[in-house]
Amino acid sequence: MEETIIILDFGSQYTQLIARRVRELNVYCEIHPFNKIPELGEHVKGVILSGSPYSVMDDDSPRPDLSNIKTKYPLLGVCYGAQYLAKTNGGELMRSTIREYGRANLSYINNESELIKGMSLNSQVWMSHGDTILTLPEGFETITSTADVEVAGYKIQGETTYGIQFHPEVYHSSEGKILLKNFVKGICNCRGSWTPDSFIETTIQSLKDKLGDEKVVLGLSGGVDSSVASVLLHRAIGTNLRCIFVDNGLLRKYEFENVLEQYKGMGLNVKGVDAKDLFIGKLAGISEPEQKRKMIGNTFIDVFDDEAHKIQDVKWLAQGTIYPDVIESVSVNGPSATIKSHHNVGGLPDFMKLKIVEPLNTLFKDEVRRIGRALEMPDDILNRHPFPGPGLGIRILGDITYEKVRILQDVDHIYIQGLKDHGLYDKVWQAGAILLPIQSVGVMGDERTYEQVVALRAVGSTDGMTADWSHLPYEFLAKVSNEIINRVKGVNRVVYDISSKPPATIEWE
Repeated sequence: MEETIIILDFGSQYTQLIARRVRELNVYCEIHPFNKIPELGEHVKGVILSGSPYSVMDDDSPRPDLSNIKTKYPLLGVCYGAQYLAKTNGGELMRSTIREYGRANLSYINNESELIKGMSLNSQVWMSHGDTILTLPEGFETITSTADVEVAGYKIQGETTYGIQFHPEVYHSSEGKILLKNFVKGICNCRGSWTPDSFIETTIQSLKDKLGDEKVVLGLSGGVDSSVASVLLHRAIGTNLRCIFVDNGLLRKYEFENVLEQYKGMGLNVKGVDAKDLFIGKLAGISEPEQKRKMIGNTFIDVFDDEAHKIQDVKWLAQGTIYPDVIESVSVNGPSATIKSHHNVGGLPDFMKLKIVEPLNTLFKDEVRRIGRALEMPDDILNRHPFPGPGLGIRILGDITYEKVRILQDVDHIYIQGLKDHGLYDKVWQAGAILLPIQSVGVMGDERTYEQVVALRAVGSTDGMTADWSHLPYEFLAKVSNEIINRVKGVNRVVYDISSKPPATIEWE
């Protein structure tokens, strides 16, 4: 088995970021809820305890049994993890009079410590905790401090057990990567052999062993995840993979034809299904966002099921589920408990009676793109912005009609093509247009108009969990606005969304 670092999640907003930083070192890691510790074998090289919104003084705070981990595996406690180790071994803690949150600088470093060797005095770190370690238990030694936090890091003598009060995984900890590399590669002795090429090789062999000569059906969306999953499966089982690409009438302009042609150019066995009329018909008169989502999702399942049944002897359903989908669908006793029940996880109706195969369910989005590049897939698929499953259905606020779809497709096409033509598309994480359920007064020529308003949205992000609005050049926005109003019949006003997530979301519905 692949050498592995286990991360126990106590509900921190940064837990996934710890995993991503470890994987950037080409070391495989897994996140598990603190109350569902897996069996640890020889392939496990070390364990990291995450932070938490809880205080170790809370009666209902997470309190895992670490007796099968501590002293047996290298152990690193981050923030809450460090406080928990200190408290359970007899240390004295107190609630901070002021929550220690934000940038700090290391004022003392033990240069002989294996964990922090190579880090600089005054190195910037990121604090986020409400408890302070007053005194360490016997056998614990301080290895680093800040001006305000004496015990910013410690080691247990005679063990490879460490605790730190700051977050090395966040960007604001300028030398956090050095610390994590010291722990993962130095203290845990990980080789760093988990690369895109090794993942592809082992995954293809695993798929061959699991699937044999049985047929697999996969619903393609045109997005990165399902596309990379399809190529991996195609490499493993060839023509036994059957792909279905459904046009729900809510795709971008020309998307169905262009993506279908592109898939065929990649050698995939794809069937395109034109179901526009069915979807738009079922959505008639529905305005409530959640109802629209459910109608679109249920209709897709019906269409997909009909098409899948036309293929004889299908035994497996392949999905492009990625690791954040899995993590967010596993309950943790804490605020990072179930954020959402993801549509790719456990959402298959019983009547389909198919076994599930998910080739990407251990990967983050950026890792999926790395795998796609190693598979030599086209850049315009790998660099494609995320696009919501319900498509334009949740970018048309209110009820959906053919005319509204036509307007939004035309607006979106001008906007997205403009981003590409001006070299801006790859500089934003996601962009799209929203059709608002209002009309505004305008003047065209000598005539008064009363037509639709559209909003343009562009954000920068790494994973969609947080996002900042993109500062697109005024000249570009002016040109695109002018082109939309002149060329799209029915629109006389364009606005630009300057909200960040949180508090707003990326999509409007």
